[in-house]
Amino acid sequence: MNINLLIQLLIILEESPNPRAVVTELEQVIDDCGFEYYGLLRHLPQNPVQQNPEPRAAALAGRWPEQWPQIYTAKKYVLIDPMVRYLVHAQRPFRWRESLAAFGKDAQQRRMEQMMVDAFGHGLEDGYIFPVHGRNGILGSLSLAGKPVELSPVEIALFEAVARKSFWRLLELKDEAQALETVLPADTPLTRREMEILHYLAEGMTSMEISKMLKISNHTVDWYMNGLQNKLKAKNRQQAVALAFRHRLIS
Repeated sequence: MNINLLIQLLIILEESPNPRAVVTELEQVIDDCGFEYYGLLRHLPQNPVQQNPEPRAAALAGRWPEQWPQIYTAKKYVLIDPMVRYLVHAQRPFRWRESLAAFGKDAQQRRMEQMMVDAFGHGLEDGYIFPVHGRNGILGSLSLAGKPVELSPVEIALFEAVARKSFWRLLELKDEAQALETVLPADTPLTRREMEILHYLAEGMTSMEISKMLKISNHTVDWYMNGLQNKLKAKNRQQAVALAFRHRLIS
């Protein structure tokens, strides 16, 4: 039964006209397969300018137990979450308990176990994670959770396909897919000044703050930024910075 639902979902997602339709169809099948909670995430490149940067992700869609996101954030579980850490290296879908077992001798094992106890107490008894990969590593993931559900190998493979299809379809409908697929030409180096401005932008500085830092005019900063956006094929400054990190132009 689940196999037919998942195959049908892959077809429906391709024809979904807007993000809301994608999420509605995805949630219906997730419910029908026995999962109460889920999260479809877009993983963001880390900013190397920050000291000890935390893993970052943006939710494309999701449904979690009440208060759990606040508890997760307040206790800084993201820093020790075994699923998050395992996901960085995982090439295939995995079950939550596999990630916890992988860090059995880790210095943070007790905190990991406490996190899992907290999660269990909020109805997150078990789960699966399906990575979405791109050329440069992890791009996103689909998490399914709730009471234990035994998925067959075929169902796991189909959910992996659903994760990719949902991820890319949502980005396409939001006009954000092209930025992830852009390949920067190797013969487009950035100048020293462009690199400086990108670093300051990545730190959250405004054009006025950058102009004072570099002792140049706001107009000159904007001129450099227009050139950077053209080189990186970015629609705005935020996208230019994101593409620079993704393509390792800033390090």
